[in-house]
Amino acid sequence: MGITRHIERHRTQRIGWLRAAVLGANDGIVSTASLVLGVAAAGASTSSILIAGVAGLVAGAMSMAAGEYVSVSSQADTERADLDRERKELAAAPEQEQAEMTAIYIERGLDATLAAEVARQLMLHDALGAHARDELGISALLSARPVQAALASALTFSAGALLPLLIVLLMPLAAIIGAVAGSTLVFLALLGALAARTGGASVLTATTRVTFWGALAMLLTAGVGALLGVTA
Repeated sequence: MGITRHIERHRTQRIGWLRAAVLGANDGIVSTASLVLGVAAAGASTSSILIAGVAGLVAGAMSMAAGEYVSVSSQADTERADLDRERKELAAAPEQEQAEMTAIYIERGLDATLAAEVARQLMLHDALGAHARDELGISALLSARPVQAALASALTFSAGALLPLLIVLLMPLAAIIGAVAGSTLVFLALLGALAARTGGASVLTATTRVTFWGALAMLLTAGVGALLGVTA
């Protein structure tokens, strides 16, 4: 009699791209809106505000992509180094590695006999995969993907940065500061709620967190811009 496999989709499958996407969109909204408010508070014209905002979008998107790629590539390098070391250890001392796996399963609650049998069968099936998953904590689901993280961050940063720039285009100069600040808080609240729903977290906590830090960033940047505008 065959065994029917029950397939479940867990939210941990979204961790890699969700983290990069939320980080990119949040940074795009906050940094561009703060930049726009700082320049506007200094008394700049609409065209100058737009130039600063577009420059911030391009620079920020490239910075996010490069930062994510370098960071996640470093994680991938570490994973590969650990796997190479584990592969050599398996070739040199397979009995010792099997005993190591047995000890891991005993710590997780199996009795010694069952733990030894589980370790033996898993190592016969895929020794490196078993050690990667149960000893090193590396799995295909959560492994580092530098290109995916870089693209997600750059694209979502750009999408987030476009939102305050659209407000600048649509609003008269006198209303830009209020409109950008207000709309940015709304955008951040929606982003926090969307990220929380996607990841299964508390909507209120996520929304409060992103709006608080976004408001603080805009307030400080606008204050600096106003100060420089007065002293210029």
